[in-house]
Amino acid sequence: MVNQVILDKVGNTPVVQLSPSELNHIHLYAKMESFNPTGSVKDRAASYIIQTLLNSGEINKETVIMESSSGNFGVALSSYCRYFGLPFYCIVDPNIASENEMLIQRLSTKMIKVTTPDSSGGYLLTRIEKVKELKREIANSYWINQYGNPLNASAYYHTLATELCGQFDQIDYLFMGVSSGGTISGTSRKVKEMFPNCKVIAVDMVGSVIFGGAPQKRHIPGIGSSMTPDILKTAVIDEVMMVDEASTIRSCHELLDKEMIYAGGSSGSVYSAVKQYFAGKTITGNPNVVMIFADRGERYGNTIYNPSWYTPFLEPKKTLELI
Repeated sequence: MVNQVILDKVGNTPVVQLSPSELNHIHLYAKMESFNPTGSVKDRAASYIIQTLLNSGEINKETVIMESSSGNFGVALSSYCRYFGLPFYCIVDPNIASENEMLIQRLSTKMIKVTTPDSSGGYLLTRIEKVKELKREIANSYWINQYGNPLNASAYYHTLATELCGQFDQIDYLFMGVSSGGTISGTSRKVKEMFPNCKVIAVDMVGSVIFGGAPQKRHIPGIGSSMTPDILKTAVIDEVMMVDEASTIRSCHELLDKEMIYAGGSSGSVYSAVKQYFAGKTITGNPNVVMIFADRGERYGNTIYNPSWYTPFLEPKKTLELI
């Protein structure tokens, strides 16, 4: 008799090969993290961190777990905390996708929405301040803190990266989107240990400040940030590629139309970065290029795949004529 539930099936996600005609000089692969139970790479961290904390005794069944997340990590933590019988408070903001809001509202113990923008015009810093306030008020509480908790990077070192290294004899390039920083921090370290000559390419969104860019309004969740995560100090990154939102949208639609992959926003950004990186380059030996596709497209149905939302991003920018 099988005694497993769906949340026990985290990890062991498939790798698929893509064959865009303009990239026939490389072997291009995508690690499909959408196959995790709640639909994203964040299942790995949620499951790993919660189990590690419970096993160590650092938290107990009365500990209030809390995190700032309006996206996949909030969904994953809501699910795994419920599974392990832990109270979970999720701090979100007005930019949360309706799909994520429904799931977090339903699965978490309490969803708290901040409404005051921070100094960057976003809500991340306000969300974090709210978490710190709650932590002061609730004695038996634990802030997951995906931006600075070493367990976040360890989760990916021991799961995602270990899987990748077992699925390939050689990885020459690894492209990953960056947001809270844990995924690339843990994965890059392990991959570099196994394949020292692999180039790790971090993919960020125009308007994000992670790598020193100028802050501006961003509309696509799951990639970029209004602060530089502390955890990123442990990452091993060779190069950074910046992608704009129009390129991300076009790449998501190309993945759906040509590869039948219904991908989330960060996956489109990563795919766009690969195309830009290798465009016009002379590459010998058909290297293995691996992309991390972090989530699936269902949670972007009202944005990236909604014509009334995405069309303005694809229209040519109008310029004012000088009189």
